[in-house]
Amino acid sequence: MKKVYGSAAEALDGALFDGMLIAAGGFGLCGIPELLIDGIVAAGTKDITVASNNAGVDGFGLGKLLETRQIKKMMSSYVGENAEFMRQYLSGELELEFNPQGTLAERMRAGGAGIPGFYTKTGVGTVIAEGKEVKSWDGQDYILEEGIFADLSIVKAWKADETGNAIFRKTARNFNPPAAMCGKVCILEVEEIVPTGSLDPDLIHLPGIYVHRLIQGDHEKRIEQRTVRQKEGA
Repeated sequence: MKKVYGSAAEALDGALFDGMLIAAGGFGLCGIPELLIDGIVAAGTKDITVASNNAGVDGFGLGKLLETRQIKKMMSSYVGENAEFMRQYLSGELELEFNPQGTLAERMRAGGAGIPGFYTKTGVGTVIAEGKEVKSWDGQDYILEEGIFADLSIVKAWKADETGNAIFRKTARNFNPPAAMCGKVCILEVEEIVPTGSLDPDLIHLPGIYVHRLIQGDHEKRIEQRTVRQKEGA
């Protein structure tokens, strides 16, 4: 089975359709699937629901899909770095389903494990719990959260072999593995593809069984908030 493709456009061919649900990996601007996002922009797919920790920043990452109005709904934890995201939501142009960060990650992981729902204390007594089933154990209330089963997962890793066994670096490991697991089709972009068998099995974070298509490319790796200090004596 062919997994390695020559470009994002080739890898996305046949995997996109209007109204689909996409799970996108990354945390802030760390470990986001930049090339695949650009490919979706170019494809013009519309009315997309995206499950992602955030939506990038203005003009970069998922922010590009917001600017082209291709996203209909976001399922996110954090929206604070994207002015266009905020504007569209406040003006009623964009649907938004807020999720506590851990709940969102667990919803993706649950979907990847075939679990349709789970109970959590997170969000009990808040607007997050509105309309959700509540059960009590040992005098504590828990709300039912549904697993996320995406039509497509788009994720980014540091390195993978030709079968899709992947290694993520540092913060990029937060959302990418669960996002990859919950998609019917998973497309992975990496900085480097290495020969099969060359990765230490104990270091693999995502088994290749979850990965259907794979691309290699160059990435901008933009810094979201650059913080520096004045040189002494300046």
